[in-house]
Amino acid sequence: MNTNQQEILQASKILITGAAGFIGSNLCETLINIGSTVVGLDNFATGHKRNLSKLLENPKFTFIEGDIRNIDDCHKACEGVDFVLHQAALGSVPRSINDPITSNDVNVGGFLNMLVASRDAGVKRFIYAASSSTYGDSIALPKVEEKIGKPLSPYAITKYVNELYADNFKKTYDLDTIGLRYFNVFGRKQDPDGAYAAVIPKFVMQFMKHESPVINGDGSFSRDFTYIDNVIQMNLLSIVSDNPEALNNVYNTAFGERTTLNELTSLLKEYLGEYDSAIADIEMKYGSERKGDVPHSLASVDKAKALLGYAPKFDIKSGLKEAVKWYWENLK
Repeated sequence: MNTNQQEILQASKILITGAAGFIGSNLCETLINIGSTVVGLDNFATGHKRNLSKLLENPKFTFIEGDIRNIDDCHKACEGVDFVLHQAALGSVPRSINDPITSNDVNVGGFLNMLVASRDAGVKRFIYAASSSTYGDSIALPKVEEKIGKPLSPYAITKYVNELYADNFKKTYDLDTIGLRYFNVFGRKQDPDGAYAAVIPKFVMQFMKHESPVINGDGSFSRDFTYIDNVIQMNLLSIVSDNPEALNNVYNTAFGERTTLNELTSLLKEYLGEYDSAIADIEMKYGSERKGDVPHSLASVDKAKALLGYAPKFDIKSGLKEAVKWYWENLK
């Protein structure tokens, strides 16, 4: 990032919704370290206060405990804000299948509230977490932004609706937006607990307890696993970009390589085995496939490279090494 881009961030007041979550808290820390003024909004439905503990005494950080389903909370959070990084959502395909109403209330109703509050506050740019689930039943690989299929879950529907609303708010109210379709993000602070924990932190914790993780299906399903620092880079670039063509677009936010679940578990055992040799011998278990799961996911990141200057630094191996080290040092 050049000096001019650093100065833009240092001079800006930035709202991060979902600030106590995995991605949100990493964004808060990064921006505070750069020198931005940051407002965090969260209701702790899935985030944790511990993720913000180092920031709460910082004079450049303000935290608001509130819910994006409450329009008054959204208006309060947007006061005087230059940019919004909207990370708040109820993630997880299985959660949305079990409870589609709450997923819709948060991911669609809450999203619309944030768009309205951002419009009313005169926010310069609204950057939001979109999702690779939007590609749905499209079997084309790699995934290219302009070619999607039909959604396979209520969660995927909600994230596609976000894109439609963002596009409409530009056309109707001239609110500039950028959507980032996240592909299986992982890294430090990702919660290993709970029924809807992501595969990497869940498997790491099970390996550290010498338990056998269960792979849904035969392990051949593949994902474009994306380390958190690549995602942070995309968010920062979305704030500082001065390319008019970059605005009001959606971008794949990934590394651009796919890894099967079998390959993933082999890497996890190898890297964790450096801390505890017994982990290398733990056998995997296999269960049934999950409803709504996309078999394969691989992103083209050409559009992000061309329009935003994206240059992801962490592939699956280097990212996993960093993540495993963090989990071992913080959660063992």
